[in-house]
Amino acid sequence: MKKPGKSQAVSSQQFAGVEIPHADKPLAIRYRPIGDLKPAPRNARTHSEQQVAQIAASIREFGWTNPVLLGEQDDVIAGHGRLEAAKLLGMAEVPTIVLAGLTPQQRRALVIADNKLALNSGWDDDLLRQELGELRDAGFDMLPIGFDATELAAILDVGPGKTDPDDAPPVEPVVVSQPGDVWLLGATVVCPRCRARQPVTAAHG
Repeated sequence: MKKPGKSQAVSSQQFAGVEIPHADKPLAIRYRPIGDLKPAPRNARTHSEQQVAQIAASIREFGWTNPVLLGEQDDVIAGHGRLEAAKLLGMAEVPTIVLAGLTPQQRRALVIADNKLALNSGWDDDLLRQELGELRDAGFDMLPIGFDATELAAILDVGPGKTDPDDAPPVEPVVVSQPGDVWLLGATVVCPRCRARQPVTAAHG
């Protein structure tokens, strides 16, 4: 599976003494009518119908585990996909958290960062295969997890002939031409050992 790109090592000392903005303001979850929320007009992250259905299945299976994040004007910062899934499920209200004190630039940046930071992580392929395999064998519905059927098949159905292309064994070279062969390439060409009588005789008919 795709691995995240290499980055420089990060030390905890780089963040030592850094003040976290608005850390003194506790986060409060409040259920709000869906119609009151305003999706970001310039949200660059897209959500296909298939993915919205996966999110809806996740909410149905696990409940709301991640509230919609709002600005102070009820503008959606993070949770556009969850909001669409709630509509699909016919919900009237969704849990929200208002992030107070962010500047307009911070809100716009967080719309992107909330999605991109999650994409920067990777997978331990062996552990993922083990976890998914055991869930499948236990009869768990795989839809709420988020992998589609093609992805699951690629992760779980690994055997002879279905390995990673980078792990394929080297192809043995096949010798095509042998000393004494005559090849017609628009003219008569004799292969190596042209001094031997047999290929020379064959070339001249």
